[in-house]
Amino acid sequence: MGKSFQQIIEESRELVPEISVDEVDNLCKSGAALVLLDVREKDEFREGHLPGALSLPRGFLEIQVESKVPDKDAELIAYCQSGTRSLLAGRVLTEMGYGRVRSMAGGFGAWKNSGRDWAQDRQFSQDQLNRYSRHFLLEEVGEAGQAKLLDAKVLCLGAGGLGSPVAFYLAAAGVGTIGIIDDDVVDMSNLQRQILHTNDRVGMPKTESAALTLTALNPDVEVRQHRLRLDSSNILDIIEGYDIIVDGCDNFPTRYLVNDACVMTGKTNVHGSIFQFEGQATVFKPGDGPCYRCLFPEPPPPGMAPSCAEAGVLGVLPGLVGCIQALETIKVILGIGNPLIGRLAHIETLGMEVRILKLRRDPDCPVCGESPTITELVDYQEFCGLRAPASGNAA
Repeated sequence: MGKSFQQIIEESRELVPEISVDEVDNLCKSGAALVLLDVREKDEFREGHLPGALSLPRGFLEIQVESKVPDKDAELIAYCQSGTRSLLAGRVLTEMGYGRVRSMAGGFGAWKNSGRDWAQDRQFSQDQLNRYSRHFLLEEVGEAGQAKLLDAKVLCLGAGGLGSPVAFYLAAAGVGTIGIIDDDVVDMSNLQRQILHTNDRVGMPKTESAALTLTALNPDVEVRQHRLRLDSSNILDIIEGYDIIVDGCDNFPTRYLVNDACVMTGKTNVHGSIFQFEGQATVFKPGDGPCYRCLFPEPPPPGMAPSCAEAGVLGVLPGLVGCIQALETIKVILGIGNPLIGRLAHIETLGMEVRILKLRRDPDCPVCGESPTITELVDYQEFCGLRAPASGNAA
């Protein structure tokens, strides 16, 4: 004859020791090395859980526990809402070879009702649970990482060739606040590569067109429009409200201005540039690697580095480089992987060659070096040898 549920519970109780909420609390406060394993469903976990607990729903326990907790000698304390599911989970864990498993009697209900500290994760709407479901499946992102993305503030310099894919993918990923700086309007010649804009928006300010596209893609995103030209008088006030700056501009005065402002304020600068069939991307993080001036202490003479409007650009190229910039931005926000700090990705599309170049910090750099000589913003038009204002178009 088969066993009743009650018989299974009693057998589980004989096999899996129980531990009181008082004992668990004392262990946590003592700093003991243990794994708090929450075996309830994800929606229960979101509503509240023990601080530092690992969410592993009962239905996925056997499938995922060995990757989540590879050490079978680890001290495991399983808990559910009332203490029943955790007994069953403890039985399975014991059968799988985990030798130090206990079940918290009374579960989370007893813990919470006793007035002890508990944590609550970000509450996602049903639309958000659907929209970001693929992110939730990634251990490196998950719900905690998605919350970081939604809380992040990223400023995109330019709504052109590079700024378009950057902003598009950041919005799709759920970066909560995206600032767009551009003082230009949409031109027919932009549409070959600037995918934020459409034919019916020719003549519209690029910031306005960008906002329409991004909010249509993801209503979670707040798009801040800055229809202006950056200069030494306004950049510090603007970048103050952002965590990361993504540089997609196409002129040297703005590149040096952005670099110096980011170094002086400690902002991470995700840099990209393109020329005809070649592009490059890197991450300048003050204190952790070189800055733009370490690579290019002086700008080229005027006219030696023509813009896209003068030299042309393959339409798909900014999509490749902009996607790298978006990827690096997301990695920095989440704190995952190995961002391109101190490295530069160079793409040559005709031969489809990708090279990763190591970059070194210059100890004599006038901005980020050991004894900086540039400690405030300068006249960057004059520094670059330009009398007329730089082009307003972005890549």
